[in-house]
Amino acid sequence: MTKTSASSQPVGSNPVAFSADNSLEVVETTHRTEAGNFEEAVAEVGEGSMLGYRLTQQAILSDFGLRALQRSSLDDLLDDAAQSAAQGMRTSLAKILEYRRDQADLLIRAGVGWQKGVVGKASIGADAGSPAGFAFQSGSPVISNHLEKEERFRTPEVMARHGVRRAINVVIARIGGPWGVLEVDSSNAGEFEAADLAFLQGLANLVGVASDRIAAEEQLRQSLEHQRMLVKEASHRVKNSLAMLSSLMKMQARSAKTDETMTALGDASDRILAVAATHDQVWRQEAGDKVDLLELLPQLCHQLDAQAPDHSIHCDIDSFVVTASAATSIALLVTEAVTNAMKYAYLDGGSGKIEIKLERIGETATLVVSDNGAGLPEDFDPNKAQISSLGIRLIRTLSASVGSEVQFWADKGTKVVVANIKGSVE
Repeated sequence: MTKTSASSQPVGSNPVAFSADNSLEVVETTHRTEAGNFEEAVAEVGEGSMLGYRLTQQAILSDFGLRALQRSSLDDLLDDAAQSAAQGMRTSLAKILEYRRDQADLLIRAGVGWQKGVVGKASIGADAGSPAGFAFQSGSPVISNHLEKEERFRTPEVMARHGVRRAINVVIARIGGPWGVLEVDSSNAGEFEAADLAFLQGLANLVGVASDRIAAEEQLRQSLEHQRMLVKEASHRVKNSLAMLSSLMKMQARSAKTDETMTALGDASDRILAVAATHDQVWRQEAGDKVDLLELLPQLCHQLDAQAPDHSIHCDIDSFVVTASAATSIALLVTEAVTNAMKYAYLDGGSGKIEIKLERIGETATLVVSDNGAGLPEDFDPNKAQISSLGIRLIRTLSASVGSEVQFWADKGTKVVVANIKGSVE
């Protein structure tokens, strides 16, 4: 093979040549371009030229590829592909056919230029007797520039009705195999060229890859939705089971023989209801294993208020999201603090106000359960109290697990304060 020199290189020829030792040699051409994008390149060579035509196809292919990455709907993807195919081939008719195994046909799933009632309803046979069917069966592209003289294939009725004279078909393949066909048709005289296959097959390949991605994302979405439903159902059942257990303990408390047993069973029932309320919010909220205390604590406050008709329980809660585990601890902590206030703040069976306040301070929150009752004994020591009081012991343990160590204040009653409660970390 003789070596090609720059001086002998004809205008418009391939700028890559082979040297005598079969190595690639890059040579200069007589045409230079300063175009910075497809539009400038097309304008420079002329839109009506063959080179301009091919550059336009590449621009359409590039733009479609970007959009295909963003599509979340298969229908939108196919509509876009059909429009891009017609535009790139400079025709008014294009369609995407989906193979239907049960019907053994190719459904016109998307298209442009077709009469009303064709897209989504009309179909053609998937056998090798039509251009599209042959392409699908053989896996090879098909160009038929003279359908009226074609002896290899029949012209499908829907194409004859639209006056189609020529067609070009390529297969759309997905991971599971051939999915369908991308076809461009024209009612004008002329010829589709083999070079058009590069554009059309590139478009079909993008459709296949993008549709696989859409299908995978939809399958993942459905799996996550199913898992979410299972979690909700499990949490709902746990909540109902706990509520039933609490009711049984209340019934047992009413038949207890000693006040001590009655109180213990009643307290245990309240604690179970606090856990049940947390589970109720876990399945109701859409935040996975996270709970907004603005939804949980008012519900708990309402439950506690219903159980203590002689007291007035109020809530002032900021929105603050914590993990489900922390929410359970906070619900139990509030239940214990309110129960203690009911028992000890108002002597001789008196009634009064109990307030639950959660204030968000930046990335943390402070919880205060307060009453306006008798206040703390002068010699109150939480370290000593927790030895004999399960409630105090629980409050101290739970507060340490969600924030700072609990503080007990005597201020026109009693305040139980837990600061630095940590929010959920994303």
